[in-house]
Amino acid sequence: MNAKKIVVGYDHSDDARAATVWAFDEAARTGVPVEIVYAHELPGWLPSDYVKTAPDVWPGGDWERTVATALDTLLTQAKQTHPTVPAEVVTLHAHPAQALLDRSSDAGLVVVGSRGHSAVAGLLGSVSVAISAHARCPVVVVRGSTTATAPVVAGADDSADAWPVVRFAAQQAASREAPLRIIRAWRPVIGLWEDTPLVTRAVTDEERRPFDELVDQCRTEFTALHIQSEAVVAHPAAVLTTASTTAQLLVVGSRGRGALRSLLLGSVSQHLLRHSACTVAVVHAAQP
Repeated sequence: MNAKKIVVGYDHSDDARAATVWAFDEAARTGVPVEIVYAHELPGWLPSDYVKTAPDVWPGGDWERTVATALDTLLTQAKQTHPTVPAEVVTLHAHPAQALLDRSSDAGLVVVGSRGHSAVAGLLGSVSVAISAHARCPVVVVRGSTTATAPVVAGADDSADAWPVVRFAAQQAASREAPLRIIRAWRPVIGLWEDTPLVTRAVTDEERRPFDELVDQCRTEFTALHIQSEAVVAHPAAVLTTASTTAQLLVVGSRGRGALRSLLLGSVSQHLLRHSACTVAVVHAAQP
């Protein structure tokens, strides 16, 4: 497991608090420090009993002191529940997504909530999408509820992301003493290829050979891990969404396909960040 610090984005929302708990649990398990980052360009939240005149809410005024007090309280509470985890709070005048992207260069993980403060409740936060697409380390988007005995699920494909995704998932499963479930889904074929075995929902030996080799590689490196592999013909987003209902963590790659694949978060990953029943980790191909 990467020994670098865990950076967690915080904005005082319920989802950010859940992300902070996840980050400290992970740090306690892996022995790394936590950095809580609160970044803002303008006031993003105020305590419900905070009523001041407009000039006070600009950076440098009473608002900033109120934020600092609240963050100190958060850190104190975290140290009480996780006394062995080194931790600090960093407050930045910057857009939250850019601040977390910058700090991802020196991080082992960036952890965020699935939604922050938003005028539209229920929507995936734009910060979560931006960080998941462009961070320089794996990104964990905390959502749903988990069971400690549930498996870690890895979604594999034929891209350069596959081994980093599977390896990260295996590391997570090993540290949690949980089983690993590796799933490879082939989209059903239509049109001119309707008479191929894929239409009958069967995967040929030739089609699944790279996947089997990927699973064998994982078994060789993680000999003590209980690993289950599944090759199916179905839409990957649907299969992995279903798998998330019985998982404690779902691990996927970051990129889609096509001319803009280097700029955009893949459609399957975006779907899972919105609909997964459990926490999602997004891993980039270039990451160790």
